[in-house]
Amino acid sequence: MSDAASGGPARSRDGARQRFDTEDFFGHQPASSSSLPDPAPLLENLTRCVVEILAGARDLEQIARWVTDDVYRHLLKRVVISARARQVKGQAAARPVFTVGSTTTCEPRDGVVEAVVVVRGRARTRAVAIRLEGLDRRWRATAIHVL
Repeated sequence: MSDAASGGPARSRDGARQRFDTEDFFGHQPASSSSLPDPAPLLENLTRCVVEILAGARDLEQIARWVTDDVYRHLLKRVVISARARQVKGQAAARPVFTVGSTTTCEPRDGVVEAVVVVRGRARTRAVAIRLEGLDRRWRATAIHVL
């Protein structure tokens, strides 16, 4: 029976015993809401950036440090689709004209904020749903959906 199966320490690839799980020490560390700044400015700024990114007026890399890898990949797919749609229509990327409306937030648990931000443009009104989680003593977006 192996050490891991018997509840003993796990072994690395070279057979040496591991005394701790490296993810516990070097992975993302959750943070309490009380130790984090007010999320409202970040919610508004992320919303502005995401709308501009999808319009082709801003680079996705500018918000990379504020989003998780999954969110980055999701937004990258949306950017590619938006760029193809603009190319088919023969439109150039342009900075969108919009205003950020109301923001509704809730805290389902400590260290997590879920919000919906209303964005009003010339032609239509949209909602941007964002989930922020406190990781490594700062807010990071773990989900962003433009509806």
